[in-house]
Amino acid sequence: MIGILDSGLNEHPLLNGAVVARTAFPDELGTADIWGHGTRVSGAALYGDLRDQLLEAELQPAARLVSAKVVQDDGRFFERRTLPTQMREAISQLHRDYGCRIFVISLGDLRARYESGRVGPWATTLDELARELDALIFVAAGNRCPRNGAAVEQGVTHYPGYLLETANRLCEPAGGANIITVGALANGTGLGARHELDAHIVPITGALEPSPFSRSGPGAGGVKKPDFVDIGGTLVFDAPTASLRSAPQIPEAGIITLNHDFHRQLLTSGRGTSYAAPILANKAAQLLHLLPNASANLIRALLAGAARLPDECEARLNGMDRADKARICGNGLVDVLRAAYSDEHRVVLYAEDQLTIDHFAVYQIPIPDEFQTNGRRTISVSLAFDPPVRRTRAEYIGTKMNFRLIRGCPAQDVFDHFRSRTAEEGDPPNIPPRFKCDLRPGPNDRDSNTVQAASKTFVRDTNHYGEEYYLVVRCAGGWAQQQEVDQSFAVVVELEHQPGIQLHARLQQRIRV
Repeated sequence: MIGILDSGLNEHPLLNGAVVARTAFPDELGTADIWGHGTRVSGAALYGDLRDQLLEAELQPAARLVSAKVVQDDGRFFERRTLPTQMREAISQLHRDYGCRIFVISLGDLRARYESGRVGPWATTLDELARELDALIFVAAGNRCPRNGAAVEQGVTHYPGYLLETANRLCEPAGGANIITVGALANGTGLGARHELDAHIVPITGALEPSPFSRSGPGAGGVKKPDFVDIGGTLVFDAPTASLRSAPQIPEAGIITLNHDFHRQLLTSGRGTSYAAPILANKAAQLLHLLPNASANLIRALLAGAARLPDECEARLNGMDRADKARICGNGLVDVLRAAYSDEHRVVLYAEDQLTIDHFAVYQIPIPDEFQTNGRRTISVSLAFDPPVRRTRAEYIGTKMNFRLIRGCPAQDVFDHFRSRTAEEGDPPNIPPRFKCDLRPGPNDRDSNTVQAASKTFVRDTNHYGEEYYLVVRCAGGWAQQQEVDQSFAVVVELEHQPGIQLHARLQQRIRV
């Protein structure tokens, strides 16, 4: 069940049987989608980009929908000052009455003043709700036309540098720590058969490169934002009119989704992070269908473990360092099949747990003989947690978590190194650097985030480190320490070898033992 908080939802033949309820907050807004945005977003949440399904024999919706209209018929907010209250009421009621655990908010407040490292009351409310309700709240990063007026051609010539400009920071409430912020990738050049040979229409992007309108992080307290990216369309430069054009005028520059006035036109196209967010929510719904009892943290960790920066994106951002790439693309594009399933040469292990502040947990990871040799193999770790938040404190996030991967050490040495010690006990025993797996990105780049992912690839034999590695997950102190908070989290470990290695069967035997 996905809750869409937007401009309402109209009747549509492709929504038959998929819509559970239409509501409004407040009631006086009505439920009709006059603006059209809510129906388009709902179509993306239900089907993703319809281009991917139109050649199939039957359309396959990923979920059912509940629509909550929260803006006026022209797309303006009902009352900006009461947005947090309005959002809390809508999300809480959809969760209570319809069992919604996934929410999509493809709206943003452009008038909210941006302060580096800080967020507004709307984002704080969403962060609190994500923690209180164990909910997945997907929020669009926001859109910005890169150039206007006499400088419009710089939309082509200055790409992708302007994605990091101060004016391109995330739109409120996308900077929140516990919500899932989604930026956009281009679906292609934006040129169809009409324009591919037209020298007057100039593309900005290729497929799977950052969308020219997508906003960048960081978010609250410097956390990595956006969390992920997904398909949201692109822009092209129209030389005769000296303008940047996109969908729906050029359908190839956007995704295909539902039109709010189906009597006039069944389908339409759209571009924006407004569509990237529901497309990722569609993937999360598929995961939740397979793992109905999974926590929101586990779904977030599985998404992070299955996210990669596309090669096309890496190539286009080649001149930027890792931190700047993360500000634009976060953890990358999610492969939902990778998140949902293991296979013979790739195994996914996970755990859901709780820790009190200043405590740690140690997880034993079995490493079969096949993973210690025989060529290229990778171990990946992802962690997600939902800390308490408070705008009135200098430090927004109340708890911190991190992980370390240790190999070649006895379990007791690992415990002795990480546990608290009295003054009489002296310094902890040291763990030599060779026993610490050098996961990338490193601790300095990931420890401040509420969704963390890192990996290590081996090419040499590692059998001298033994058949057990230890994953240490720590909950560090923060202002929440005074409240004796139990911090929930989920951790995912993926072992991947080259095809032909029967890794899954061997690990299954070890775990049973």
